Amino acid sequence: QIQLVESGGGLVQTGGSLRVSCTASGTSFSFYAMGWYRQAPGKEREKVAVSTSGGSTDYADSVKGRFTISRDNGRNTVYLQMNSMKPEDTAIYYCNGMTRTGLDYWGRGTQVNVSS
Repeated sequence: QIQLVESGGGLVQTGGSLRVSCTASGTSFSFYAMGWYRQAPGKEREKVAVSTSGGSTDYADSVKGRFTISRDNGRNTVYLQMNSMKPEDTAIYYCNGMTRTGLDYWGRGTQVNVSS
């Protein structure tokens, strides 16, 4: 059974930094794409950053220049380094893995809170 497990969430002050990690288990292949999505209270889930196995990355406009996504394909792990954080970054951050055939897998999420 394929599982994605996030870690590294927590509380940080405005302007601070945090890194969240996600490791996939139960699979012998690397996902085509791995990424991070977030959902704030009362809002829809939105894409934060995605990285493909080919090395391309895509970021939401709201995090460009502040967040960096990286992958360790050998460990089937994806990271999200978040700098210059803002209160509006407060959300549950979900890890996503997508196979080449379009199957989606999700983690259970990790809470990130940014205090003002």
